[in-house]
Amino acid sequence: MEEFIKRLKELRKEKGLTQVQLAKATNLSDTAISYWENGQRIPNALTIITLAKFFDVSSDYLLGLSDIY
Repeated sequence: MEEFIKRLKELRKEKGLTQVQLAKATNLSDTAISYWENGQRIPNALTIITLAKFFDVSSDYLLGLSDIY
């Protein structure tokens, strides 16, 4: 899960978004995003798909299973 945490933070920062802005853009909770980025919780499959679509990357990339977007 460490790779997911790293990539989520990197992708969010590359877009110049705060956790609150990302939450609003994806209709997710800013609290949940904070939990994920701090490794306190793990997102479900539908959330991973939502984030991957938003960042225009594959879910495998987001999860650290691939280095190809």
